[in-house]
Order: sequence, then C-alpha cells, then structure tokens
Amino acid sequence: MDSGRVVYHNGKYVKEYDARISIFDSALMFGDMVFEMTRSFNKKQFKLKEHIERLLYGVKIYRIPLNKTAKELEDICYKTIELNEPVFSKTDEHRLMINVSRGPLGIYAPIFDYKIEPTLVVADFPLKWTVSYMGKLYDEGINAVLTNQRAIPAHLLEPKIKNRSRVFYQMANIEASMFRGKNNWALLMDTDGYIAEGSGDNFFIIKDGKVITPEARNCLVGISRNYIFEICEQLQIECIEKNFGPYEIYTADEAFMTGTPFSILPVFKFNELPIGDGKFGKITKVLIDQWGKNVGVDLIKQIKDFSKECEDIRNKTAGTTNPYQFSSPDTPK
Repeated sequence: MDSGRVVYHNGKYVKEYDARISIFDSALMFGDMVFEMTRSFNKKQFKLKEHIERLLYGVKIYRIPLNKTAKELEDICYKTIELNEPVFSKTDEHRLMINVSRGPLGIYAPIFDYKIEPTLVVADFPLKWTVSYMGKLYDEGINAVLTNQRAIPAHLLEPKIKNRSRVFYQMANIEASMFRGKNNWALLMDTDGYIAEGSGDNFFIIKDGKVITPEARNCLVGISRNYIFEICEQLQIECIEKNFGPYEIYTADEAFMTGTPFSILPVFKFNELPIGDGKFGKITKVLIDQWGKNVGVDLIKQIKDFSKECEDIRNKTAGTTNPYQFSSPDTPK
C-alpha cells in the first residue's frame, strides 16, 4: 500500500513501502544497530539534537563507520519531515525512526560487488500509531510488573547506547503479559537487585514530595528522563537519582514512567498492589501539566484524542505486539 510517505535510505528518499535493507545486514544477523525514535509537539521536533547526539555516541562506541555529521543527520531528518508533511493530517505529530547499522557483513561482500557501507534509514510515521492504546492509561493507570528477566548489566552491554539488541526487553514483556489483570508493563531489576527500567521507558517514584529515579548505572538515560529533571528544577521540586528496590515502590506515594512517545504515564499499581492510594498522583499530574505548558500541548487530551481516532487500527491489530507490551491470542486477560 502506497501511503504517500517517503523514507531516507542511504542517500535517497524512497517510498516507504519500497524501502528495503538486505537480508545479510548486520542489523538482521546480530541486532547490530543503533537507533533513535523522536516525536514532535505541534509539528516541532522535541530534543532532536539530543537524540542525534546520543545516536552518534553509539555509532562511535560500536565503531560503525558512518560518514555523517550531527548537522547532516539533522538536515536529513527535517527534509524527511518536509517531504511527508503534505500527507500528514493537521493534528498528526511526526514520529521519526533513525536506524544505523554497519551494513551487510563482509563475508557477503561479493553479493554487493564488494561495496559495503553502513545502512542509514530515517523513517517518519504518525505518532498516533504508537500511543493509540494509551489514552485509557490516564484513567486506569499502569500496573508495573516486576519480571524475573533482569536488565543486562552495563559491563556486558552498555544500556546508554540505544541499540536493537533488545530481546531481553521482549522477554520481560512476554513475562509481564502472563500476569493476570490489565495494563501490565514490565519493570526490570538489575543484577544487583535494584530497579533499573521498563522495557522501553524509565521509571520514577515519588515519596514525601521527592521525585526519585534509579541511578543511571544499568538503564538507558532517556531523553524524557532527563527532561523530568529540567521540569522539577523549573517547579522547584527535588528530583534525585537513587538505587532502590521493590520495597520502595510498594511504599511510594506515586509512580510514573517516561518515554519519548507519551512523555509521562501514571503507574497506579505495582504487582497488582496499589501505589499510594492507587490513583493519579498530584505531583505526577503537576509534572504532566508543566510539560504540556512547556511544549504547548495538552498531553493527556492529545493521547486520548489519538486513541479515539485510532480505534479502528487497534481493533485490526488486536493480539499483536507493541514496543511496551507483548500480546498474543492466548495472553491472559
């Protein structure tokens, strides 16, 4: 199906449906890829420079010979948005996906006439697809499920590099999906027994007016996570990094998760037990409202509107997996 959208692929802008990478690409063979996912607010990209900076750190550490500067990548992103904007609705937000791999493995070089280069793809699709099922979470809240699957420690795989070697996140999602109830999102501990992160999000608790998130030892340092520190400073709310375990979640007053597509989502329960009074926390709401004021968007209303708009998409994709939850026809309800 021709959506009218285009993607950037190694120097060319091609139709989204026609974009292809090789079956011999290291991304497919080894999960050997760094990536970023961004979003816009009122069509304006949020923290794009920070996303690109993190991407290039990953490219450097993974030793991928990508011959692109931060400015060149930024220009590609904005050109991709410009080309796609005519087929986006007025209310659509742009969700960029930037993927970089080292390209086909060298042993397959004869297939490519010995011309091996990194794979760079920038895709652009409506944000509403990602958040289409999240509107209800502002009323029902997330149930954070502590999984047996642990986060991979930094000495084995550096979590500050956003990479596609993410099967342990998927295994955590599968495990959380087996938990009875609804709105179950995986929460992983590190190998030291401290809370690390979700499967695609950072985790915060609030206790006695203080906002607390795990130390950045064994988790991705999220762009949205960092923005919470900015908002807390703006509101003169204390926000700290601290190692903590399950007990601190059970006894917290509030909890929430952060991630690029949804910004902030409230967590009402931990392993089906209420956090605080099991309702939308006051400080969590203050943080969401301030974020919205800063970017000029009513975050809750926007995601609820997207959820209503995408009801047909949800129905047609029921039983499929998304980045934050695993689902299958036999998943317990």
